[in-house]
Amino acid sequence: MEKNSLQEENLTPTKEQKFWMYRNMLVSRFLEESIEQIYLEGKKPVFNMAAGPIPGEMHLSNGQEPCAVGVCAHLQPFDVVTATHRPHHIAVAKGVNLNKMVAEIFGKSTGLSGGRGGHMHIFDADVNFACSGIIGQGMGPAVGAALSRKMQGKEGVGVAFIGEGAVNQGAFHEAMNLAAVWKLPFITIIEDNQWGISVAKSESTAVPDNSVRAQAYGIPGYQVRDNDTYEIFRVAGEAIERARKGGGPSLIEIETYRLAGHFMGDAEGYRPPGELDGLKAKDPINVMRARLGSEEGLTDEQNDRIVAEARATVDAAVNFARESAYPSPEEALEKVFV
Repeated sequence: MEKNSLQEENLTPTKEQKFWMYRNMLVSRFLEESIEQIYLEGKKPVFNMAAGPIPGEMHLSNGQEPCAVGVCAHLQPFDVVTATHRPHHIAVAKGVNLNKMVAEIFGKSTGLSGGRGGHMHIFDADVNFACSGIIGQGMGPAVGAALSRKMQGKEGVGVAFIGEGAVNQGAFHEAMNLAAVWKLPFITIIEDNQWGISVAKSESTAVPDNSVRAQAYGIPGYQVRDNDTYEIFRVAGEAIERARKGGGPSLIEIETYRLAGHFMGDAEGYRPPGELDGLKAKDPINVMRARLGSEEGLTDEQNDRIVAEARATVDAAVNFARESAYPSPEEALEKVFV
């Protein structure tokens, strides 16, 4: 599907764009539900992070799907996106090869990086996507990508997804300052899920709304409330179109929801009683399904077909990963600096 034209003026999503967003939200959610089950294999009854087919930490993004699809609906493969240690929803929406991505999560030789990176270091050069487990690390590379496009007169914007905790890192301020000084085609997306691991935003950040920080750099700042997919689409479309036309960078903070712990195995004892139940009642998948029913006439039969297709896509990727071989020990020293 053609997500949008590069000269998009109408910032209300079309029917086709709405269904594109919904399908990608479903693929992301089903992917993470599958990963959650597989990740726990071999880790019971006593949780052992090193055991099972997916060892190490695992950070799920379920609940944050609107942030990814609302932004990436406006992007093309030549646009550069950097993401966080919670990257799956963004990778799916950016068009990362799903089979290779899941194989990478499994540490298999058919993965995007031959199994070297795992789930926090997904890299797909074909669609210009990368992520990192280091807080705020994607800011510099995304600004650098935007600078390279401007210097070479090439198409493309740089988009950095970060969490609200990363805004308090020095890398954020350094990158934002340079992007503003050089008037680069760059957008920062802050996914505000209210928790930096187990620390509440109110206890770590001096301002309740990080979009006000844009004023310090003389650039537009936006805040999107309530995980609203359409409003994310509208605001991101405006910022990306401005960047494409030479108007410089923007900062967007999105109020979103983390429906899982910081990582798999997180007991979440820091959450106030009832918070998680309240967030699940606002599950964006259900909200999007209801909106498509009322606005576009989505029937139960049509929805069942879309759901089945999304599940089949994820199942095929998981099967591909499970059936792929692990890299040989000799490959450990290949494609690295020694």
